[in-house]
Amino acid sequence: MPADGEWRRQYDAVARAIAFIRANAARQPELAEIAAAAHLSEFHLQRVFSAWAGLSPKRFLQYLTKEHAREALRASAGVLDAALDAGLSGPGRLHDLMVSCEALTPGEIRAQGAGVELRHGHAATPLGDALFGWTARGVCHLAFCDDDRQARLAVLRKDWPAATFRRDEEGARALAARVFPGTPARGKLHLLLRGTNFQIKVWEALLKIPPATLLSYGQLAAHLGMPRAARAVGSAVAANSIGYLIPCHRVIRDDGSNSNYRWGVERKLALRAWELGRLPDAAG
Repeated sequence: MPADGEWRRQYDAVARAIAFIRANAARQPELAEIAAAAHLSEFHLQRVFSAWAGLSPKRFLQYLTKEHAREALRASAGVLDAALDAGLSGPGRLHDLMVSCEALTPGEIRAQGAGVELRHGHAATPLGDALFGWTARGVCHLAFCDDDRQARLAVLRKDWPAATFRRDEEGARALAARVFPGTPARGKLHLLLRGTNFQIKVWEALLKIPPATLLSYGQLAAHLGMPRAARAVGSAVAANSIGYLIPCHRVIRDDGSNSNYRWGVERKLALRAWELGRLPDAAG
């Protein structure tokens, strides 16, 4: 993995390109325009974008259209049902990373982290700077940062006010390397969930959505047996504090458009591009 500063420069350039592509997708801009918006040459943009996301800017532009999103929604109609029928009640598969989880008990939530040592640190990721938080029982926080490191850390402290905080930048970098390996690698990661029973039910359903698959809030609510609860499901999705690993970026509106994302809509699109770029037939 490149050094932190290089990851940030790459991410900033790709983020500028993504923002420009998203704003101009309807007219299908040429590579030269996208490169100018990213402040890079066409060759450099093509190389950085493809190395970072695993697919070209042109291919990414195709994925941004509403038609693609609608097709993805139609294709995903039976995805979660199939996962449930296969008995995937515990661990979910995220690329080659096996993710399992457990929830805090109501008593542990009331204790607000008393007696818990919570390690935290920042690390560069392909999606930008991120704040990681973890305990001996697993990862409990993953928040992407821009210029708001202290604000993000304040949120973590508010969620665990009685915990003993230990800064561990080296541990965060090691964790980031496991979550975002340069090449696909097998491994296991445990998540510690802090939420209501309803929220946890929604987050566990998110873990069963395969990479690069999209579901609408309505579809997700229907799969949970609550077809009229799309708004409540949306609120639970938005309350997720473990970005990427609990893949709330895979949920979009029924019409194929993107809803708000606590770490930025451009990053939501970037997360999907990152996943798409790792599929066998994604390059181009």
